[in-house]
Amino acid sequence: MAMRTAAAPPANTAAGTATAMSLRVVGRTEVADGVVALTLARPDGGRLPDWTPGAHVDLVLPSGLTRQYSLCGDRWDARTYRVAVLREADGRGGSSYIHDHLREGDPVGLGGPRNNFPLAPAQEYHFVAGGIGITPLLPMIVQVDMLGVPWRLLYGGRTRASMAFLDELSKAHGDRVLAVPEDEHGRPDLERWLPEPSPGAKVYSCGPAGLLDAVRRVCADWPDGRVRTERFVAAETAGEGGRPFEVELRRSGTTLAVGTEQNLLQVLGEAGVHVLSSCRQGLCGTCETAVLDGVPDHRDSILDEADRAAGDCMFVCVSRARSQRLVLDL
Repeated sequence: MAMRTAAAPPANTAAGTATAMSLRVVGRTEVADGVVALTLARPDGGRLPDWTPGAHVDLVLPSGLTRQYSLCGDRWDARTYRVAVLREADGRGGSSYIHDHLREGDPVGLGGPRNNFPLAPAQEYHFVAGGIGITPLLPMIVQVDMLGVPWRLLYGGRTRASMAFLDELSKAHGDRVLAVPEDEHGRPDLERWLPEPSPGAKVYSCGPAGLLDAVRRVCADWPDGRVRTERFVAAETAGEGGRPFEVELRRSGTTLAVGTEQNLLQVLGEAGVHVLSSCRQGLCGTCETAVLDGVPDHRDSILDEADRAAGDCMFVCVSRARSQRLVLDL
C-alpha cells in the first residue's frame, strides 16, 4: 500500500463533503480514447493550494457526486490544476457525468489536495503504470527528472490510443519509457522488467488491481517501504461485516456499540460525532483517526504494512476492530 502522510483535509460533515473552495472548468481536452483532461482554476484567477507529486483532490460535481482524482499537471503553476478522468463503464456515475455533461465554464467544488502516495527520496526509480494509473506518476517523473535521478517507466494499456499522455512522455523521454499496449504485445512482463532489489531503488506503481497485485508478487523480496502502490479502486470497501465491538471516544467520554452489520463512520455520525469523510471506500485518507488503544481491523487501501502494524490510526469509513474495544481520539 502507499505510505500515508498527514495533510489538511477539506471541511466536511458526516453527511458528505462541504468543499473548501469553488473552481471552474477552464479547459477540457480529450487526451486518449475514453479519457478527458480537465483544467481547473478559481473564478477570480487566484492562487490554488500547493501540492506535491502523488497528491489527489476531491471534486464535487454539479450533480452532487464527489470523486477523487490525481493531480497530473504542472505543480509549479499556482493558478491551475489538471486532472484526467477515464470513463468507467461500470463506475458509480462520476466519470460518466464528467464525460457527458461537464463543460468549460461549469463550476466544481474542491477538497484537498491530500497526498497518500508521496514521492520519497531514492537513488533510482522504477515506475509502473496501468491505464489511467499514469496520472499520479506524471508529476513524479517530472520531479525526479529535474533532480537528475535515474528513472524508467513501464506503461501498459489496452491499446496505444487508450494510453493518456503517451505521446508527450515518449517524445520527452525516449527509451526511458517502455509502452506495452496489450493488443500489440500482451500484458507487461513484470518479472523481466523489474530488477532485483538494489540499494536505494524504489518502485512506484498505480493502475488496476491485477497489475498492482502482480507488482507486489514480483517484488515480494524487496525490503519494506521500497515498493509503493496506489489503488483507484478499493481493495476492500465494506465497513460492515465482522464481530461487534465498542468504541470509546476519549475526548467526549462517550462509548458506542458497533454491531455486526453497522459501519463505524455511520455509528459516529448517528451519535453526533462528525468525522471528516469523502470517498467512504478507504481510498482518500480524509477520515484518518488516531487510535489510542485497541487493535484496528484495517480495511483501507492506503496504509502500508508498517503503519498497519503500528495500529495508531485507522480510516473509520471502512475499518473495524480486531479487539473487543477501541479507544479513539475523538
